[in-house]
Amino acid sequence: MIRLLPLSGNVEPAMRELGWDWAVEEACAAYLAPEALAVSEAEAETLLQAADTLYGMLVESIPDPIPDDFLRQLGIPLNLWEAVRHSWNDDRHWHLYGRFDLADTPEGPKLVEFNADTATSIPETAVVQWASLMAAGRPAHERQANGLFEGLEAQLRHWRELNPDLDPHLLLVHLPDSAEDETNCAVLAEAARAAGFSTAHSCGVDAMRVSVQGEERGVWAEVGPDQWQRFDFLFKLVPWELLADEEPDLTADLTQLLLTRDVIIANPAYTLLFQSKALLAHLWDTFPHHPLLVEASLRNMQGHHVRKPLFGREGQNLTEMDGIRTRQEEPGEFGNQPQVRQRWLDFPTDAQGRRYQAGVFWAGEACALSYRRDPGIITNLSEFVPHILTA
Repeated sequence: MIRLLPLSGNVEPAMRELGWDWAVEEACAAYLAPEALAVSEAEAETLLQAADTLYGMLVESIPDPIPDDFLRQLGIPLNLWEAVRHSWNDDRHWHLYGRFDLADTPEGPKLVEFNADTATSIPETAVVQWASLMAAGRPAHERQANGLFEGLEAQLRHWRELNPDLDPHLLLVHLPDSAEDETNCAVLAEAARAAGFSTAHSCGVDAMRVSVQGEERGVWAEVGPDQWQRFDFLFKLVPWELLADEEPDLTADLTQLLLTRDVIIANPAYTLLFQSKALLAHLWDTFPHHPLLVEASLRNMQGHHVRKPLFGREGQNLTEMDGIRTRQEEPGEFGNQPQVRQRWLDFPTDAQGRRYQAGVFWAGEACALSYRRDPGIITNLSEFVPHILTA
């Protein structure tokens, strides 16, 4: 049963003060819901435990050593195989965070997918949903399942401690001209400084310079006018598969620097194993009928199901199918990719017919909840819904 609590406050001044105009600009005016979802502490704990269990299942499902056929099945680009295997076999390459998307069905939580590589909605989850409660003047005792910032800080500290031979300078790069991605990196940079990184500099990926030659070998960025700094730690809010496809030379250089420990990258290349939606089918084959999973296959599927591109993002090119008949389809840029089929999931639905998807952030452990809602397929433009824990 969906229960909503009104939020009548205005978060716009706080967002603009933070420089997060993207969250309140006209195009996103309907992005932040004007109410909060009431979630019982027991429901929240069930979702958090589900994410922790699923992460363990993901790790357990990866064959060791990783065979070529497995990488092909997951659609991992050939020019990333070496980086994937190297990072998987060396624990100093640390998975910082990801977000499990779950459907809280009548039979319990079910995995929709895992955004393992470049999950966003960090500022919404860590800050905006809390600010919405404060702006609405909700009682001080009301709480959220929201330890995302603390989880990121702990993960970044551990990553630094795993690599004491490297200088604690972190470069965070994002796709150019994306205010949203820049803000996600800004929150991560703040967590990195709290974790002991002496430098945490953010810029567009096009402003990063990479060299494999001589004294200039390494990853560099201009931190001030004509002031260039070398960075041993790199966080990239740029998908690995996008780099492999559109920047093969850069991918080759970064792989070479990884192998010689001239840079270490998060999230590491092996997160592509988890990012590939073909792993949904592999999980079903490895743990058939597990209560946290629904049937998924790389082959055709009968009945009500969804087709997903292996590396689709933001809900693009998701297709709801009834056997061979298309019910609805999201447009997008990933329609030419191989696809996985996943049995249709019944999301919680409110009186207006809006479906609610839980996002559970994992940062070493499950640490925060967030929600999206939409009457149709849930995408990056679906409403973000804060939550309040209830007894």
